[in-house]
Amino acid sequence: MGTGGLQRCALAVTPPKHTVVPEGRQLMRLLGLVLLSYAAATTVRADVTAPNGRTIDCYCTDKSGSRIELGEFICLQVDGRMFTAQCQMSLNVPMWREVQKGCLAAEADPAPGLSVATAPLPRI
Repeated sequence: MGTGGLQRCALAVTPPKHTVVPEGRQLMRLLGLVLLSYAAATTVRADVTAPNGRTIDCYCTDKSGSRIELGEFICLQVDGRMFTAQCQMSLNVPMWREVQKGCLAAEADPAPGLSVATAPLPRI
């Protein structure tokens, strides 16, 4: 073609890229990492400095009076029922919020005096 001729340009048509959705295991790992990151970020000391410069401690306490930081989880037993609770703020007051029925540690350990054997024990 000469310099005065028309040139045709073909538009490159590319199909749309498909979004890759992670499989179940990958999705669970990702969710676990997000939750772990959130827990690590929220368990920092949550002390507040008042306008007058005084530090106000924001934390929960367990039954022995030990300091539990905001965002931390513990197993609570109230009125004969056990549950996992997280130290959170509500209306500028630290409080315990139930996040799961039962406690992992309580479910793993048998009650005192109970045998974990499912079959009769052999005689010695």
